[in-house]
Amino acid sequence: MNTGLENLRVQRWVVTVAIMLFLLKIVAYFLTHSVAILTDALESTVNVIAGFIGLYSLYVASKPRDEDHPYGHGKAEFLSAAVEGTLILIAGLIIIFESVSNFIHPRSLQKLDYGILLIAVTALINFVVGSISIKKGTKNNSLALVASGKHLQSDTWSTLGIIAGLIAIKFTGLLWLDGAIAIVLALYIMYTGYGILRKSLAGIMDEADKDLLQRMVVLLDANRRTNWMDIHNLRVIKYGGQLHVDCHLTVPWYFNVNEAHVEVDELANLIRREFGDSIEMAVHTDACMDFSCFICTKSDCNVRKHEYVQQVKWDMKHLQSNRKHSLQTIE
Repeated sequence: MNTGLENLRVQRWVVTVAIMLFLLKIVAYFLTHSVAILTDALESTVNVIAGFIGLYSLYVASKPRDEDHPYGHGKAEFLSAAVEGTLILIAGLIIIFESVSNFIHPRSLQKLDYGILLIAVTALINFVVGSISIKKGTKNNSLALVASGKHLQSDTWSTLGIIAGLIAIKFTGLLWLDGAIAIVLALYIMYTGYGILRKSLAGIMDEADKDLLQRMVVLLDANRRTNWMDIHNLRVIKYGGQLHVDCHLTVPWYFNVNEAHVEVDELANLIRREFGDSIEMAVHTDACMDFSCFICTKSDCNVRKHEYVQQVKWDMKHLQSNRKHSLQTIE
């Protein structure tokens, strides 16, 4: 819940900044009459709309789970990111339409010095706030915050491109550059929107996060305990800032319920230390089998039936497989 409230607080700042920067860009447009600055302002309207959508989604995602939503409300963040990605794509299309018109019929530009100064300020603020949003979103596993941060940073790069173009126009007098720059930046904005949309749809469809799984596999392999003969059927599902992790843990067959539970707690604590407290664990314990002796390093086992031969390296293949480890799984 604390993580959810922290995400909500950061998103409020994102919305506030988006409104302020939109107003600054509108002022810059009326000063210069630059279509490139207008496209930047249009993109900022998407920032404002997407910011409010993200704010609402984080409010919903911060709610605790209930009878109707046993896994919580975190997937609201994926829907928010999907809407934001779609809005960015639409903004890109609008920008291209306006830019083509201006490219064919260039308009005279005015007061470029003031316009360049104003949008330079917006670029700096966007980059700082975007970096904070991405950092917090990554830390708290919040796709909505990461999407907002990337959106702000994409706005920064597009603004810098516009500044470079306006400077070129100021010294060369080539008015057609205004529309050409806007078209190039619109394509970049649309590419960013596609990336956000693709990632949000992957979350809605519970697509495996390979990078996250790889981090977890490396952690488990480096910290495996003697009583953990293997971990298999490992799965990680994102629900906004919440991670749901389930797996099968093979322990000695003669362990009682309390002893097995101690091993489960050790596993859960290890993962939480690395990935934070916003994790729900579901661990099924399995008893070791005769073939487990060949890969078992437990030296104090009094019921061993076979000599130890070789340890199985824990990697993505072995931990994701729905099968206990054995010498055969190495091949």
